[in-house]
Amino acid sequence: MVKETIQVYARVKPLGRRQQAGSYSVDNEEPLPSLEITVPRDLADGFINNKRESYKFKFQKIFDQEAKQDVIFDSIAKPVAECVLAGYNGTIFAYGQTGSGKTFTITGGAERYSDRGIIPRTLSYIFDQLQKDSSKVYTTHVSYLEIYNECGYDLLDPRHEASKMEDLPKVTIMEDSDQNIHLKNLSLQQATNEEEALNLLFLGDTNRMIAETPMNQASSRSHCIFTIHISSKEPGSATIRRSKLHLVDLAGSERVAKSGIGGHLLTEAKYINLSLHYLEQVIIALAEKNRSHIPYRNSMMTSVLRDSLGGNCMTTMIAMLAMDKRNIDESISTCRFAQRVALIKNEAVLNEEIDPRLMIIQLKKEIQDLKDELALVTGKQRTSELSQEELLQLDELIEAFLKDNDPDSSLDVGADMQKIKYCFIYMKQIINHPMTSGKKLLSEDISEEKNSNEELEKLKGLLQQRDNEINILVTMLKKEKKKARDTLSQLNATSAGSAVLEQSPSVSLEERQSPSRCSSLKEAKVFSSSIPRLPFLSRATGGKMSLGCQEAFEIFKQDHADSITIEDNKQLLKQRFDEAKCLGEKLNEVRNKINHLKGKIIQRQIQRAALAVLNPSEEPMFDPVEENLRMQIEEEKKSYKTVYSRFKGLKVEIEHLQLLMEKVKMKVQKDFEVWWSEEAKKFQEEKPEMVASPNTAHPVYPQLIRSSQHLSPISFADTSRESPNEDPPVKNNSVTSGSPTLKTRTPPSSSTSIPLTGDSQADADILAFIKARQNILQKKGKSCQNIESQTKISSTAF
Repeated sequence: MVKETIQVYARVKPLGRRQQAGSYSVDNEEPLPSLEITVPRDLADGFINNKRESYKFKFQKIFDQEAKQDVIFDSIAKPVAECVLAGYNGTIFAYGQTGSGKTFTITGGAERYSDRGIIPRTLSYIFDQLQKDSSKVYTTHVSYLEIYNECGYDLLDPRHEASKMEDLPKVTIMEDSDQNIHLKNLSLQQATNEEEALNLLFLGDTNRMIAETPMNQASSRSHCIFTIHISSKEPGSATIRRSKLHLVDLAGSERVAKSGIGGHLLTEAKYINLSLHYLEQVIIALAEKNRSHIPYRNSMMTSVLRDSLGGNCMTTMIAMLAMDKRNIDESISTCRFAQRVALIKNEAVLNEEIDPRLMIIQLKKEIQDLKDELALVTGKQRTSELSQEELLQLDELIEAFLKDNDPDSSLDVGADMQKIKYCFIYMKQIINHPMTSGKKLLSEDISEEKNSNEELEKLKGLLQQRDNEINILVTMLKKEKKKARDTLSQLNATSAGSAVLEQSPSVSLEERQSPSRCSSLKEAKVFSSSIPRLPFLSRATGGKMSLGCQEAFEIFKQDHADSITIEDNKQLLKQRFDEAKCLGEKLNEVRNKINHLKGKIIQRQIQRAALAVLNPSEEPMFDPVEENLRMQIEEEKKSYKTVYSRFKGLKVEIEHLQLLMEKVKMKVQKDFEVWWSEEAKKFQEEKPEMVASPNTAHPVYPQLIRSSQHLSPISFADTSRESPNEDPPVKNNSVTSGSPTLKTRTPPSSSTSIPLTGDSQADADILAFIKARQNILQKKGKSCQNIESQTKISSTAF
């Protein structure tokens, strides 16, 4: 535990161009530096004037107008950051009137890199120290709270830019039984390096409430608390150290009569002055020794900073002073406030705690040990079965007990009832089957039975999985076949009329039907032969996804609505990669050109130096060639910056496209998993019926069955598509219009096979389609008959 008072520092803001300097002096020779402010008497108050003219205040250190930002950090923030890394809580806050330089000191200026404030320098220092220390494992988180008009808001909320402040969720204060403060709706963002932490800081700064007032062009209209949370743990240790560092930028107080503001700015000034007034009340109460109640709950800011003010924290205050004549009274008030703050004592404690996960593991082990001990004492039967090792050990004990000839020997198996029962079963087996001494032991029989049962369950599960995959893929195959048949039927319908008219009138209908029959048989054979050749039926499973599931996924991915989006993103990503490659080559080319020009300049300078050595009396002359080379270098640098900015933009776009593609792929995979599980569940609930053949009474599933119908998906004009392996159709040129084969449709022979799926609904649809197609063919045959008869009559008349 470290007991110390709050460290108070003072910083004087540099005067502006039109500001008149007040009278003050800094004395650094005393043990504590002192600041003396002189206020001359005003003659308008009269000759008798007892007003105080000199004010003297002491600080830990006083930084005058010439102090730089790095000096401020090294003297004020660096010691606090070191304590935070050691495991203590820390707070640094700046106090002063509006326009006195608080935000510049805490956050910094945006014009020069050297103007960085305490927050970015502290982040840089902390992460630098974390990288150097490899003996511990560190995790760092960041939060950014804004208190505006006594309402808390999360500056790191991504909805900050798109929503109004009134619509954002407000940060609320919650207190536990130990009076620890918890902030609801305040996000804790993890930062693994300095760049991520600075990005979060810049994001929060852009969301802050800033307005222009007569006292300050960019006045902070809210209190902001940037908090760094650090946790450290040594490998193998159960102790975790947790610490936090509050970097507070308070809004400045202002006198409304002096600033002359109104409207919305006036409302903001009221809330700012009121919260600072409550802060001063807390400081006054803490400075009084006999005060029992501290009014922390009067404002949100004092509630959040409860530990920082008189609690477990190492706190530092920076009093910001504006020493121009107009603001001299406010600077004196700030110094008085600082003197009261310096009287407060804090008790900083090293924040160590036991790792909850290790504590849980330790307690679980202790509970298990106690359960084992209780079971041993009470003899209560355990629920778990005996392991293989325990069974073998019992067999050895029983065999040793039976072989021992000592009548006083005993069999000690403990207080476990399962072991005792197993011993009785073993004895009973020996008595009932005395000849089994050379056979397997009882434990081996039990273990073999368990293994066989487990093997059987695994095989059943594998068989069920394969059945589901086959059913799903057969359904998908039926859909694809149906699409192909519909397309062929449409083509046949459009080309049937012209194909009939092209045939000779003397050709019989049997000759025209034969190609369609042959092609129908061919398609049936192709379909039937395609069923056993499915890859997933004969391959073994491997990896995460079986081969059947992979094939289904490929088909599903092609029909998915997002497949076009994936292809478009691929093309766009390829274009962006090509463009980035061209830009990279251009950057290398420009860089090489700049290096070449620099080499030329160096050569010119060497030549001029050699001439100067040879002729020391001559004055160095202006070299236009070197100036021209420098101008070329500047132009190339501008070109390099332009191309590099485009290259960075392309990098961001490529990363965004890759993220989009990854999201779409994950969505497709998730949709497939949902669809696959639904199909498997459906086939498990509705088992396919067995289809029986008309010629045999034995059920078959799936197989080719006989039918009295005939499938002919090929039109009359498709005679040229016959396979050379098919039998040629039988031609009969002597058939006339009165032939009975034209009036009645004779069914095909029973040898014609039709592939069916085994699903009753699907088979019914297939047979209905065959019947409708046969009706269409009958109508076409009648029309052909009429055409032939008319042709014959006309030829006879001729």
